[in-house]
Amino acid sequence: MPLKDQLPEDLKNAMRAGDSIRRDVLRSLLTAISNAEIARVNVKDESATRQALPDADVLDVIRKQVKQRRESAEEYRNGKREELATREEAEAEILGAYLPPELSREDIAAEVRAAIAETGASGPAGKAKVMPLVMAKLKGKADGRIINEIVTELLAAG
Repeated sequence: MPLKDQLPEDLKNAMRAGDSIRRDVLRSLLTAISNAEIARVNVKDESATRQALPDADVLDVIRKQVKQRRESAEEYRNGKREELATREEAEAEILGAYLPPELSREDIAAEVRAAIAETGASGPAGKAKVMPLVMAKLKGKADGRIINEIVTELLAAG
């Protein structure tokens, strides 16, 4: 079942179970997906119709939602609003369950080493060659901040 079809079913189940946090998160996610579909339609082309997003694009929307909630939780913590930070983290967990597992730090490092060897990059200046290559290979499989850290570490060490 495509992810976009699974989400309304999960929303119904959350409503039946009385799980208000999951219900609200899924409603918000479905709205974000709908907005992404609308944004893809060419406004000048009157015959254009809204088309369902493929699973890869739905996963991108979910990743953005997770990132947004984690950043919000961090801001709430900085503002001493622990109850709001906890809620944002709970929402991020619910959304994160729909994402495939991310690569381990060791797997990312192996990809980065391969990219460094492929580009022949060395030193901090080589980061501009390595990052686009690694980001393209690991899109959706690893967090960009972690990739950036590993690239910086490996280029500085070698």
